[in-house]
Amino acid sequence: MRLSGREVDCVRGGREVFSNLNFEVVSGEAVAVVGPNGSGKTSLLRLIAGLLVPARGSITLEGGEAELTLAEQAHYLGHRDALKPALSVSENLSFWRDFLGGAASDPAESLATVELDHAAHLPAAYLSAGQRRRLSIARLLTVYRPVWLLDEPTNALDTAGQKLFASLIGDHLARGGLIMAATHTPLGITARTLRVGDVS
Repeated sequence: MRLSGREVDCVRGGREVFSNLNFEVVSGEAVAVVGPNGSGKTSLLRLIAGLLVPARGSITLEGGEAELTLAEQAHYLGHRDALKPALSVSENLSFWRDFLGGAASDPAESLATVELDHAAHLPAAYLSAGQRRRLSIARLLTVYRPVWLLDEPTNALDTAGQKLFASLIGDHLARGGLIMAATHTPLGITARTLRVGDVS
């Protein structure tokens, strides 16, 4: 599987964020997207996820499921944890399993993997920031998608959580998945670097 971008331009609010960006990531590989604040790291991930449209250029996925779009084969884990506060931890995960569809595993197993099974019955509103991030990571495990787009994924995680997440990333890559992660901090794995610079 190969995810690639060719001569991609991004324009937000009439401002050119970056231009003529080329990238490529293949199965089993992680790419760390780095650059200063405002350089377009998040915008790049949102372009790949189909949440934004490139001003120019193309983004393609080769070797995936032919009948599915790139967006349907990708998980986007953004800055904010996409949770419904009134639903329990378990209900949040079940909602995402049903909404996303596709090959799914038992939400209870995913919660146990991220060490959040003890809080399964609690409303998500009661979770700490680190626990909310663990619940978002559990979504990646519950519904399998080969492309992970991660935006500052270790935010709010303690040292143990960061180590656990690095292990999960390694497992995903070993299964043939691929990862693009916008980050200011090391992911705890070997990753190629894609630098996105400010456009003046």
